[in-house]
Amino acid sequence: MFPDSLPLLQSPGFSLRRMQLTDASAWYDYLCLPAVWQHTSWNVQQPDDLLPSLQAFASNLPDAPRRFAVIDNSSGRLAGTVGFHTVSALNRTAELAYDFHPDYWGRGLATAVAQAALQWALQEGHLHRVQATVLPSNLRSIRVIEKAGMQFEGVLRNFRMVRGVSQDFRLYASVHNADAKQS
Repeated sequence: MFPDSLPLLQSPGFSLRRMQLTDASAWYDYLCLPAVWQHTSWNVQQPDDLLPSLQAFASNLPDAPRRFAVIDNSSGRLAGTVGFHTVSALNRTAELAYDFHPDYWGRGLATAVAQAALQWALQEGHLHRVQATVLPSNLRSIRVIEKAGMQFEGVLRNFRMVRGVSQDFRLYASVHNADAKQS
C-alpha cells in the first residue's frame, strides 16, 4: 500500500530514512525521558522493547506499519520519528504518529515532518483517511496536528491503556480530497 519512496521533507538540515534495528538505542534514549514519556502511550523499559516495532516497520506487507527516522544531517543524530500504525489496506486508512527528542522541540520540525508524512500518505500512498490520536495533556502535539492541517473530530473516551490506566484521546483526521474522486 505504501510506496517505496519517502515523504518529501522541506526542512533544511534534516532528512528521512526508513527505521533500522540499530535505531533502538537512540530512539529509546529520548522516549524514556519524562518530558516525552508523560505525553505518549509508549511503555518501554529498555531499548530491546522497541525491536518488535522496528521489525514490523521493515515489513512490506500491505497492512504493516511504516516508520521513518528523522535525521539531523549535521550530526547524524536521530532527531525523531514519524510514521503510520493501525494500517488498513482494505479501508485505505492509517494512524499518524511521531515523536521527537526535546532538543528539537519548538523549531517547527515536527509540523514540517507531520505535514510531509500526511501529504505522502494521502497522495503517494493513496490513503483515503489518516487519523491521529493524542492525549489531551499533550498540548504541543495538538498544535502540531492542527498546524499540519488535521481536523478535530472528537474525544475517544477510554480509548487506550496508557501504562495500565485507561485514557481518553483526542481524535484528528485528514481525508483524501473528495472533490478529486471520479464517478
